[in-house]
Amino acid sequence: MLDNLLELGVRVLLPVARNDADGRALPMQWGIYVPGTLVAAEFGLREPAPPWLPAGSVADAEVVLVPALAVDRNGNRLGRGAGFYDRSLIYAAPHARLVAVVRDDELVDALPADPHDVRMTHALTPSGGIVTLRG
Repeated sequence: MLDNLLELGVRVLLPVARNDADGRALPMQWGIYVPGTLVAAEFGLREPAPPWLPAGSVADAEVVLVPALAVDRNGNRLGRGAGFYDRSLIYAAPHARLVAVVRDDELVDALPADPHDVRMTHALTPSGGIVTLRG
């Protein structure tokens, strides 16, 4: 999918997640995707090699694909609890499409939410495609 986006002329940014010295999630930095250059990273992930763009670089994104364990129809997203995306998506442009990527059964009617949670605007599911959320 990433290579296909590049072929369409889309600039693809990938997240770089880090904790501070006390183990708290920091706002994510962003790396420009270049095929064949991803390196092993924390949390068992692969990411772009440095240099990285600052957290605020997500403000230029029109669409942000966000991993989720679940999302509800109001846009409340259940992540893994570290807060990387909530700390980072506050920098997203107001018009940006924030798309939770979930399985069909992970799009649910309601989830608990906290005031600091950033709501998703859409969900992407295997059988439903893009679903607009009420959030």
